[in-house]
Amino acid sequence: MSGTSGFKDKLADGLYGLGWTTVKKLPEPVAAGLGRKIADIAWKRRGKSVLRLESNLARVVPDATPERLAELSRAGMRSYMRYWMESFRLPAWSSERVESGVDIKDVHHLKDGLASGRGVIVALPHLANWDLAGVWVTRSLGVPFTTVAERLKPETLFDRFVAYRESLGMEVLPHTGGAAFGTLARRLRAGGLICLVADRDLSASGTEVTFFGETARMPGGPAMLAQQTGALLLPATLWYDDTPVMKGRIHAPVDVPESGTRAEKTSVMTQALADVFATGITDHPEDWHMLQRLWLADLEERQS
Repeated sequence: MSGTSGFKDKLADGLYGLGWTTVKKLPEPVAAGLGRKIADIAWKRRGKSVLRLESNLARVVPDATPERLAELSRAGMRSYMRYWMESFRLPAWSSERVESGVDIKDVHHLKDGLASGRGVIVALPHLANWDLAGVWVTRSLGVPFTTVAERLKPETLFDRFVAYRESLGMEVLPHTGGAAFGTLARRLRAGGLICLVADRDLSASGTEVTFFGETARMPGGPAMLAQQTGALLLPATLWYDDTPVMKGRIHAPVDVPESGTRAEKTSVMTQALADVFATGITDHPEDWHMLQRLWLADLEERQS
């Protein structure tokens, strides 16, 4: 079994390595077309990831017919592969290409927060291309930031992701619990920027929220960091449309409640984040790249 697992790990690492070296060199229209073809092949095979995506989308669009869900999941796979094709090519994008490829609304929330010197946490869901948004922040706004990466297997694949994101101007911390939290807190107290993808936490320490009418867990870290450091907590959502330009919005700050315990405040703030995420996902369900289990009911079903 370990031999099979080792082979799969090496295969995954090799395929991602091929993507970063080969796709980067393709003309942009060719890469985009390749992404759509791969997405359509994966969608037609109806594998576990596609079925999970459809199951998740059924919560987001509860009145969708089976035909509509199939349309959404196909569009979702195309959006997901657009993310990968863009990400493989990002190291080769010029600053001008990044600037022309992103349009973020209400960015004054972010600029004003940074200008105040209090530190800013941007929390966002798995919508569209968060790596592209990060490059836009570092290049177009000229602001470095710190993020956290989930450890991947094999270790060489995790190292590829860290090196890739660091090459784009991000400081990347491994998700190792307290050590990462302490570093993030120090960056915020120094007036820095933290960006965290925050719509899924399957650990026992995740904060329970109501998400599309059912219970899910999301990371409490963004809310706890805001409480501990006084940093501004800003939700963000991203989406694609029919143009090559990714759109986005920085939403109004999530305030720390004036009363309650730390856990109660974290719960209220994380629910507020979840509500903003839900709005963005409802508006653009095909751009939500959630191909894994999320709701507690699905996790319990797997364990039973």
